[in-house]
Amino acid sequence: MCADLDFAFCILHFAFCIPPLLILYSTCFSADMTISPALPNFRVVVLSGPSGAGKTTVVERMIRQSPVKLVKSISATTRPARIGETDGDAYYFLSPQDFAERKSRDEFLETAEVFGVGHWYGTLKSEVDRARLMHGWSLLEIDVHGALRVMELYPDALSIFLMPPSLDELERRLRERRTDAPAVIERRLAQAREELRYVEHYQHHVINDDLDRAVGELVAILTNANRTVA
Repeated sequence: MCADLDFAFCILHFAFCIPPLLILYSTCFSADMTISPALPNFRVVVLSGPSGAGKTTVVERMIRQSPVKLVKSISATTRPARIGETDGDAYYFLSPQDFAERKSRDEFLETAEVFGVGHWYGTLKSEVDRARLMHGWSLLEIDVHGALRVMELYPDALSIFLMPPSLDELERRLRERRTDAPAVIERRLAQAREELRYVEHYQHHVINDDLDRAVGELVAILTNANRTVA
């Protein structure tokens, strides 16, 4: 009788203890799978272009119409947040010390001091991981020097340069925005001339002379790239 009771107690003990262990094991295994999902067709998409080329509008439309999920990277910056800006939305706002420390720990894909005003911008490596975890392609909208750095790190990156129809048209757009002082516009134009020298380093060149046509061309590029890696 005692032996039977002992045996029954053991059965009940394992019946109640093993399922939680199995659940714990299953949870841990699922977490591991989530952290490192298998994405054989993952790509990094690099898009550059001078200020005034229309990148913001084009990128918004491209993300909506893309045949593959695009996860736009969020840049880190040391400049102060403007009214209405939220950390982690358009930018990660870091203190100069935090930015420098992250840079020393090699946490950035690329960094740059914009227009020599003392504010730093950069793309964190974790942004590429974030896109992968979201089962999408990582879209990096960065300047030419940062783009060249990313292309070295990701040789299979899809690189696109968005061009204005002409420098005259670019100047017209910059002046019509009425957001920059004349001196700043001149600096932007000088930088645009410099950036255009690197066009041949990009796989694709898209002229933004018509918004619908330019977006359509970008979507076609993404479609062909998705077929290539699928």
